[in-house]
Amino acid sequence: MAKVIPQRTCIVCRLTKDKKELTRFVLSKDGNLTIDNLQKLEGRGAYVCADGDCKSKLLKTHALNRAFKKQFNDELVMRLIDESKN
Repeated sequence: MAKVIPQRTCIVCRLTKDKKELTRFVLSKDGNLTIDNLQKLEGRGAYVCADGDCKSKLLKTHALNRAFKKQFNDELVMRLIDESKN
């Protein structure tokens, strides 16, 4: 029996990819937005392609605001995007 690889959809380009190929943004219960590099944190998650295209469009399209139904500061989103590139 083949091992099932979890699939997730990018909130920017809407393509379905392997979970490990995506960056996970998490909104914790206390309302903090962070990046979940290990993909294990509790809270609502949204996935974005790890390549630069989707991450660069993330701020322009306000995809995180739509995914979490909450307004985020542009500086916070930029900082998280920069942090995720490391």
